[in-house]
Amino acid sequence: MASQDWFEKDFYSVLGVSKDVSEADLKKTYRKLARQYHPDSNAGDAAAEARFKEISEAYAVLSDRAMREEYDQIRAMGSGARFSSGGAGSAGFEDIFRGFGRGGRASASDFDDLVGNLFGGGGGRFGGGFGGFGGPTKGGDITANTTLDFLTAIRGDTVSLRMADGREVKVKIPAGVSDGQKIRLKGKGQPSPDGGEPGDLVITVSVRPHPVFERDGLNLRVDVPVTFAEAALGATIEVPTLDGETVRLKIAAGTPSGRVLRVKGKGVTTSKGTGDLLAEVVVAVPDNLSTSAIDALEAFAKLTPENPRDDLLARARTGR
Repeated sequence: MASQDWFEKDFYSVLGVSKDVSEADLKKTYRKLARQYHPDSNAGDAAAEARFKEISEAYAVLSDRAMREEYDQIRAMGSGARFSSGGAGSAGFEDIFRGFGRGGRASASDFDDLVGNLFGGGGGRFGGGFGGFGGPTKGGDITANTTLDFLTAIRGDTVSLRMADGREVKVKIPAGVSDGQKIRLKGKGQPSPDGGEPGDLVITVSVRPHPVFERDGLNLRVDVPVTFAEAALGATIEVPTLDGETVRLKIAAGTPSGRVLRVKGKGVTTSKGTGDLLAEVVVAVPDNLSTSAIDALEAFAKLTPENPRDDLLARARTGR
C-alpha cells in the first residue's frame, strides 16, 4: 500500500540506478550495496546501519513489479496528493485530486483507490464507499517489509512486526523464504468500512546477503579457491556447508577455474524439495612469490611452451 513518504523518497537515487533499470541490474546493484553496508561488516556504525535500512526499503519496493508500478505512478502524480489510513474525512478533495492536474499518469485504478480513500472505502469501483452497492466490501490490504539474515531466511523463524497503527503482529517465516518473496496473512489488514471481511497483511521479505553463500533457487553457490598445483595435479579439498560443517570434494587433475562441483542435498530445503550445494572452482594466484618459487615457475614455463590463447586467436580471425 502506498505511503506518504513515497512522494518524498527517490528510491532510484537511493540505489543509484536509472528509472528504466532492469530487474537483473537492480538485484546486482542491491547485492553490492547490501554487502558494503551490511551491519555485520560495519559493527557499531550507525550511519552504515541507516544506509542499509534505506537500501533495503528501496529494493523491497522496486524489486516488486506491482509496487514499483504503483510507486512510479504516485511519483508522477506529484507531491500534491495525500494518502492516509484513516476513514472518511482523512483527505480533502483538493489534496487527493491535485495530482491529476499536473500531467500525472493516473489510471482508472488510481482514481478508484483515491475515491475509496476519500470516502473511507477499500473496495474498488466505488464499492462500499458509496453505500455498499453489491454487498459488503473487503477491507484494504496493508503492506509491510521485513529484513532477515540469510540463515534466518533459510531455516525459518517467527518475527514480530510493529504496524503503523501500533499493533504488533507475529509472523511465521517459512523455511527457505527467498529475497523479495511475499507472505500474506489473511484478515490482518484494514477493517471493512461496511461490515465485510478485513483485508490482508502482505509482507515483502528482504534477505541480507551472506558473505560466503549465494542463493540460486533451491541451490546454494559458493566460490572455492584452489591453488594452481591442486587444479593441475588434482587434490581432495574441504568445502564449507551452510550448517557449519565441511564436506570433502575431489578435484580432478586439470580442473579449470569456473568448473562447478555439486554436493547433493546440501542446498535449501522447502516444501518443494531440497537443493544442492554448487561449489565453483576458482584458481587462486599468489600475491607474493619467493625467489625459489619464481625460479620454479620460470622452469615450468620453459617446459610448457604452448600458448593457451592460440585457439582463441585463430577463431577470432576466422570467425569460426
